[in-house]
Amino acid sequence: MYTAGMVAYLGKQIDKAANMSDHPYLKYYFLILFIVCETLVGCGQPKPKKAPPKPARVWDETIPGNFSAQSKTVFDSTEIDSFLKNYPDFNPYANEIRRFYQGRNYACAWFEGGKLIEQGRNLASRMLNLQNEGISQTAPYQKQLDSLVNIDNTNGKPDIQTELMLTAQYFVFSRLAWQGLDNSASRTMHWYLPRKKVDYEQYLDSLLKLPANEVAAAEPVHGQYELLRAWLRKYRALDEHETWAPIVVRPAIIPGDTAAVVPLIRRRLYLLEDFKGDTLNPAYNEELQTAITHFQNRHGLAADGLLTKETLTELNVPLKRRIEQIIVNMERCRWLPLKLKTDYLAVNIPEFKLHVYHGDSLLWSCNVVVGKTMHQTTVFYGEIKYVVFRPYWDVPPSIVRKEILRDMRRHSNYLEAHQMRIIGYADGLPVIRQQPGPENSLGLVKFLFPNSYNIYLHDTPTKSLFGETARAFSHGCIRVQEPAKVAAFLLKDEAGWDAEKIEAAMQSGDDNSITLQNKVPVFIAYFTAFTGRDHQLNFRKDIYHLDGPLAAMILSGKRPRR
Repeated sequence: MYTAGMVAYLGKQIDKAANMSDHPYLKYYFLILFIVCETLVGCGQPKPKKAPPKPARVWDETIPGNFSAQSKTVFDSTEIDSFLKNYPDFNPYANEIRRFYQGRNYACAWFEGGKLIEQGRNLASRMLNLQNEGISQTAPYQKQLDSLVNIDNTNGKPDIQTELMLTAQYFVFSRLAWQGLDNSASRTMHWYLPRKKVDYEQYLDSLLKLPANEVAAAEPVHGQYELLRAWLRKYRALDEHETWAPIVVRPAIIPGDTAAVVPLIRRRLYLLEDFKGDTLNPAYNEELQTAITHFQNRHGLAADGLLTKETLTELNVPLKRRIEQIIVNMERCRWLPLKLKTDYLAVNIPEFKLHVYHGDSLLWSCNVVVGKTMHQTTVFYGEIKYVVFRPYWDVPPSIVRKEILRDMRRHSNYLEAHQMRIIGYADGLPVIRQQPGPENSLGLVKFLFPNSYNIYLHDTPTKSLFGETARAFSHGCIRVQEPAKVAAFLLKDEAGWDAEKIEAAMQSGDDNSITLQNKVPVFIAYFTAFTGRDHQLNFRKDIYHLDGPLAAMILSGKRPRR
């Protein structure tokens, strides 16, 4: 999942219980967001009165296990009872531990030939360094774990206490690092994307069968997680060794200048891996301008190589804030479904981008306009079912009340000038519809995925906004820069819908709706830190101020409830 610079079928099932699931796939790289405030409306229809929020569905990504080869060395089942009595903090995981060993007839999982396997030591290392996973909680019995895995075993027999300790710690780790905060936390954060559900008992057998150096790639967490985890280590190392004092540039400098502050800028860009040249050179030359452009691209800024005020602000963001941003987005990765093997669309709100995928392959991306802070675009999952050419726009009552009536009072011909007409009255307000055409606020085509938030993708006559670096201008719906290309992608399996017919449908006629034979998943996500296909770390502004509340929840150190 990543975005171009940086996850499930819900549809009719969305009204079912949160733990239901009937689809085995899913992957995408980004996602989380507070639901729209009371005043939020969709672009085309009024917000349903007191519509209850839909629960986020649990995505049942059950991964079948392959039993590890060792089956001769077994232990008595009563050892588990004794172990749990000695280590009562593992009692919440007692059922998983018992089922796991029942399934393998109480054969040891972490020992081969009486020796501890490499996977066991790797697990212990990760448990003893949970901060590297972006986790603030402390797992139980850390000292005992450290002592047990370092026992000098010379009798050629497995140590059952070590065996059970590692299994218990595995289940703790799977929930902390792979599952994350529990469903009640995601509901509190208004998570309307489906969450994955993995059978960690079976999955443990799969991991034990793999060579130790292949475990990370096979972990049941979205691939973006491991990439962010690597950057977390780098940023923590920087924070440990660098003071990161703010760089002050006065007076302003431009390419061609020579200034004493330039080496400070060069060194910071070097530390952030945007620059590889001479850090002592005081010249603002082409080499430095290229490095600044690289930095700007990673931060969603205008990539002009100029040391603008906004660029300098991003250069001066404290490392601790960046570390917190990485940790928050690692948590969002834990919530993501894992795989998708079909076509799908994904929008990353803070990035202002739409990404078009086939399975793991990013096909192309384009700019989008998303909701303003006061009209936030909701993070959720849907399935595109309809492509509508030359659509009508039924103006939402809130826009009629707050904007249209005001403009009608100021300009007597306002409705006529905007190809609008009154088609009725409701709740004391005129019901206003804008006719199809180039000036229609939805443009020449819209893409509908039925949802209770009245959010959809659509064209727009206001093309200039796509040239802005920050593109939060809408009432909640998502305006697409390349609507004809999106239409061609969605209609590629529909007979007769070539580029010429799509263009004709966009330029003539009224409200032509096509029902897709195969609905296309669309994910509206919220990622403020992510890695691109080049593995470069990207940051974006937290435009809806959602990182802080999630960071507070993570950094509180509370363990996920079971």
